[in-house]
Amino acid sequence: MSSTVNNLEILDQQGPTLQAPRDEFVLPAISRRTFLVGGTAIAASLLLAQTVHAAGFGNSVSSSSKSHGAASNGATPKLTARTFSSPRHKTRYLENGPSDGPLMIFLHGWPEIGMMWHTHMEAFASEGWHCVAPDMRGYGGSSAPKAPDAYTVSEVVKDMVELHDHLGGRPAVWVGHDLGSPIAGALAAHHAERSRAVVLISVPYIPGGFALPSLVPLIDRKLYPADQYPDGQWDYYRFYLTHFEQTVTDFDADIPSTLASIYHPGNPASVGKLSPSALITRNGGRYGSAHRAPPTQPDPTLWSAADFDALTKAYQAHGFRPVNAWYLNDIANIAYARSSPKGGRLHQPVLFLNGEYDGICDITRSALGQPMRDTCHDLTVDNLTAGHWLPIEHKAESIDSIRSWLKAKGLS
Repeated sequence: MSSTVNNLEILDQQGPTLQAPRDEFVLPAISRRTFLVGGTAIAASLLLAQTVHAAGFGNSVSSSSKSHGAASNGATPKLTARTFSSPRHKTRYLENGPSDGPLMIFLHGWPEIGMMWHTHMEAFASEGWHCVAPDMRGYGGSSAPKAPDAYTVSEVVKDMVELHDHLGGRPAVWVGHDLGSPIAGALAAHHAERSRAVVLISVPYIPGGFALPSLVPLIDRKLYPADQYPDGQWDYYRFYLTHFEQTVTDFDADIPSTLASIYHPGNPASVGKLSPSALITRNGGRYGSAHRAPPTQPDPTLWSAADFDALTKAYQAHGFRPVNAWYLNDIANIAYARSSPKGGRLHQPVLFLNGEYDGICDITRSALGQPMRDTCHDLTVDNLTAGHWLPIEHKAESIDSIRSWLKAKGLS
């Protein structure tokens, strides 16, 4: 059975009874040439925004038994939106590439959604990879529990374990950006059998847990003297803990402008200077006494109009409360990290993509990357001239870096 939304067919077929139902919205085939015009995924973005968001995240449509397009048989991959539900959680995810191809799972961070990876997914799916990008807990079309302790790393890792089993459970290459990186690292540490390799972007692996007590000792104290900047560039994190309700109401006051103000490309002039994130407390919040973002337009070098519209609509569904709650669980996250086998050491190949203009997470000018270097048995670091939003600022370069590394490690 099928229905139509925005002139796009929605397949509705009953899936196997042992699997939770999945929604499927199939986008028409899009060539790689069209996808990468001008460094942005304009045509694909329009289709993705129309299909995923106009169709709505709440539709209940079962899995289709159709196979996905595969590069191995000459077909162009199709980007498909699905929903997997378990008794404890619902995960909305995008899927692309042959279902029997090697599995690559992309984990977004804050404040993103799985859609941010669609260019990467199309590139790797065209080479035969089975690519999946979930909306993480609290984001987009996935469950958004109200309790702050629902957003511990251990809970999110459980979400990913359930999704991984649903996808067949074959060891995957896990790719994480921003707060997706701690999830990819924790999953590799606690469930090594599920991870062939790990790609971490912007946020390095912290075996002791991504938490303020783990991060503060690694601050560059020449740039951030402890008596003036006790939390250094992580002051924004402290502000979330001490003024959580304000962060939510300030960000929710004008969601499009909030998102536009957060995303900006890296600036070489910022190197060696204080990050604005170090001044949040003394300024009374990210937006100071205004308590809302100033009217701001999205940077077109980072977001196409359709992509940004899709991002905005996703945040208007739940606001910033659930996604900011990820920062409220330091004690639980540290305890979970300490419980990992082998002291959190990773023996899988690990690639870290570092943004040289990332004022918060650059590892070349502080000790932030040292715990990763000490605990990753097979680590490769690639420095790119980008800021924190590296995957969308340098789509082609990050794809090429991952592709080359996979080949070098015999993983492709």
